[in-house]
Amino acid sequence: MSSKPVVASAGGEPELAARMSALMQRAPMAMGFVREGRFEMVSEQFNQLFGHGDDSELSGQPVRRVHVSDAAHQAILERMGTAFGGGRPFDEEIEYVRHDGSRFWGRLQATPLYWDQKGSESLWIVQDVTAARQVRLQPTWTAKHDQLTELANRREFERRLAEHVGSARKLPVSVLWIDVDRFTEVIGSMGVEVGDHFLYGLGQLLLSKVRASDLVARLEDDHFAVLLPNCDQHYAQIVAEKIRAGVASYRLRWGLHRTRVKACLGVVQVQNSLETVDAVLGAAALACTEAKAAGGDSVRVFVSAGGFEELAL
Repeated sequence: MSSKPVVASAGGEPELAARMSALMQRAPMAMGFVREGRFEMVSEQFNQLFGHGDDSELSGQPVRRVHVSDAAHQAILERMGTAFGGGRPFDEEIEYVRHDGSRFWGRLQATPLYWDQKGSESLWIVQDVTAARQVRLQPTWTAKHDQLTELANRREFERRLAEHVGSARKLPVSVLWIDVDRFTEVIGSMGVEVGDHFLYGLGQLLLSKVRASDLVARLEDDHFAVLLPNCDQHYAQIVAEKIRAGVASYRLRWGLHRTRVKACLGVVQVQNSLETVDAVLGAAALACTEAKAAGGDSVRVFVSAGGFEELAL
């Protein structure tokens, strides 16, 4: 009797293992799976990030190996356990040690594979943030940026806007004022930490909707603003609607937490009747207030003193 080789069906364990191995070899990020204090499987990028090669594979090695001390290792595990227990991923910048003893700062994002199983396997993604961290620690960066979202802060936004107010230049300049609808409810139901991650994600969303030459800022709390050089009212309305739709479709997914919000936007083009920075921001804020009064999730345009125009959708 001849025997035939066993061929696993599509989606069987051999195929899944082969797919996972191929993924870990080619994944363009440093990622790894951790179980019971050891790296069970890591990507090639993960090995390279920590200075390991074929002769010093991290897979199978204890997690402690990449931490700078026993105390640091234990403290990270405790904070990670607290985050997982609260249904939140772990997301921190941590100082790591490479195979040759050199150190770097990495952003660790860790998520358990099974939230309902304490101590289950987790997925780690690490990004080298050494250079970005050095930039953020510079006094000039701190003075111009919001620490939470890493966007421009109000002082920097007003400084940049002042360059256009009262300017004799003929190129049009517009400003958007953005207010997240019912954001206090998110904070109340999910907590400040989840809210902070949402604000950071929202800031990244705003950056994706504008040009590289535009300036996005967090003014305060859940209020953002966008400076649009060389942009008249018509095109500013188009950008505002794109942002409104983007926020409405944005989903906050942070561990077990899920939510969605909407936003109102006020649009104003810098004009001679608005003689100061405060006047321009006030006009944009008034237009946004009008949008909120109309029910939220909408855009209004400041057209003259006391006048508003609804964006035709």
